[in-house]
Amino acid sequence: MDLNVVFAGTAASAPTASRGVAALVVRRGGDTLLFDCGEGTQRQLIRSIGLADLEHVFITHFHADHILGLPGMFKTFALRGRDLPLTVYGPRGLAGMMRDLEPLYGRLPYELTIRELAPAEPVAFKDYEVTPFSVDHQGNCFGYAVVEDVRPGRFDLDAAKRLGVRPGPDFNTLQHGGSVTAADGTTVTADQVLGEARLGRKVVYSGDTAPCETLKIAAYRADLLVHESSFGDEESDRAAETRHSTARQAARIARDAEVMMLCLNHVSSRYFGRELRDQAREVFENTEMPRDFDSVEIPFPERGEPRFVKYRRPQNGIAEADGQPAGGDSEDTNTDAQPTC
Repeated sequence: MDLNVVFAGTAASAPTASRGVAALVVRRGGDTLLFDCGEGTQRQLIRSIGLADLEHVFITHFHADHILGLPGMFKTFALRGRDLPLTVYGPRGLAGMMRDLEPLYGRLPYELTIRELAPAEPVAFKDYEVTPFSVDHQGNCFGYAVVEDVRPGRFDLDAAKRLGVRPGPDFNTLQHGGSVTAADGTTVTADQVLGEARLGRKVVYSGDTAPCETLKIAAYRADLLVHESSFGDEESDRAAETRHSTARQAARIARDAEVMMLCLNHVSSRYFGRELRDQAREVFENTEMPRDFDSVEIPFPERGEPRFVKYRRPQNGIAEADGQPAGGDSEDTNTDAQPTC
């Protein structure tokens, strides 16, 4: 089952020439989940994965750089004749906010469901859940954890054969936790042929937040933590005042939570990006600073570690992922940086 994350918008507060505002896509098998929908998100999706018929949008909070892309996307879906239902999830206050936005997108030909969530109230999907948790920002604010169900242990083919299990449907029954009758009439149970249960994968998205214990707990041993890094060390007072995080603070959360990979986002235009990444790497080495449309591929743990994939910038109107692990210094070319701001 494929699991990957696409960074559709990595800027803080306002879009720049090369970074859109908050939007993160998580794709698992045939599901595509959008987390936050800042201004211009639908164009960011068109430029990267395509404007798929999303069925689920998760909003972290109601600041403009996280929600202003919703009306335009709703309207575009309507103009395309969409009839697939769409659900938007978020913290308390979501319904009122959506009522305020309704005049902008008007009547829709598809069913739009607004669902306010409580902290730790999971949204269940097949084989995984998306669970919100409270973070430390202004107002009702969530981060989200995408957590797969525990998987059965490895199937021991030789043990099953020794116990007299017939190859075929009985193998499948045992792999899914059932029991079967062997050739000699004895009962064989799943625990006789399966190894220890294996954890599923976990992706955690911080939203906007100051460092907080709930985020550290939610991110414990995550395969990927996407954490905001609005400021560098020199702006730590400003980060505390606005209840945001520095890159180094994000790295401490990643280190203490024992995550496999940290990706920084929500980058202020005053930074090039590389300096924030380098500050974080002094604390947590496996840190990346994505640009828009970069992605992370997350295999099952037994098949390897998460892999950061740089997006190949457009040439002759065509762009694609380069398929190579990141680690270069492309952040240095960010002409949006305004260090004197």
